[in-house]
Amino acid sequence: MDASGEFSAESSAQENGAPVADARLQPTPDYVTLGPGADFAGFGSDAKQASPRKLGSTLGPVLAVAVGIGVALLFASAHKNAPAGQGLTDLVSGQPSKPVSARDTRQLDRMKPQNQAETLLELAVANSDGATEQISSRVDRWPGKVQWNPQIQNLTAAALNSRDMRVRESGVEVELAAYGLSKNSASLDYLLKTAESPDHAQKIWALWALGLMGNRGVESEHIVQVLTAHLKDSDEESRHWAVEGLALTGTDGALVVLLQTMHDDPSALVRERAACGIAESGLFTPEQRMSAVRQLLNYTEDPSLDVQTHGWAFQALGDITHQRLPQDAAAWRRWYESSKNN
Repeated sequence: MDASGEFSAESSAQENGAPVADARLQPTPDYVTLGPGADFAGFGSDAKQASPRKLGSTLGPVLAVAVGIGVALLFASAHKNAPAGQGLTDLVSGQPSKPVSARDTRQLDRMKPQNQAETLLELAVANSDGATEQISSRVDRWPGKVQWNPQIQNLTAAALNSRDMRVRESGVEVELAAYGLSKNSASLDYLLKTAESPDHAQKIWALWALGLMGNRGVESEHIVQVLTAHLKDSDEESRHWAVEGLALTGTDGALVVLLQTMHDDPSALVRERAACGIAESGLFTPEQRMSAVRQLLNYTEDPSLDVQTHGWAFQALGDITHQRLPQDAAAWRRWYESSKNN
């Protein structure tokens, strides 16, 4: 959140696909940061990992319009090498909610993996029935065949901010595939090693990617332990990206750690990012987020916390419960007690 109480976002400049020396993120109102940038060459590559990028916190009106316009443009770009008549134009254009049919599946089979991934993620973002299932059935064949590019970057941004958890999970799957990371111990070992890299850009990318991997069930508890250990790092940015990774894992243990971090971390940026992870970012379910309400209520009254953190606790409560109450701890307590009796 920024000083006005809105969740903030950050972006970092890139030059020729490589991170610049100063990768510190700059706040942008109404956005949250959910991942690394473009031009990642893939697992095992000698190329440097990209630095963090900016994503929308929710698929609000501006982003929704951008995605709506972008779907048509991205589709044309994604399928410029596809045989004539074999794109899913009838599915994407004009009827974004139309289910993926057997005919569409046959057309997908004739596409290259890159075009498959881009098309299906476009459809998933547009809430087309069957698109997330198609991604799940194909994604394990995509690592090494799908490359990170502007289309994938924009579409994973939209997917990770969808209100539909299945679409968010599809965004995770496609992002891992575009990074060339299979969901196995070899990829995990690579990320664990990279998270200890002296190259700061590679380190923070690995913290993010570990969260993606943990969400897909690859040694999730171990990943939470590793990310939690990085919350003791001396530099603010490493702790920030450890928080982002924890939110991506979507585990109960990560939620507990984020609540503690929101209370204890000396950095306002890190405390804010923990609050965003609890409230709306990452891959927690609504039920998991509701389990944090009691502790957030405690934070609104905690005299050891500053006014800004109290405000983040109130905003998190509103985002989780969809209640629009004043920033008054007593009012929230009355609502909470009454809700338990209903």
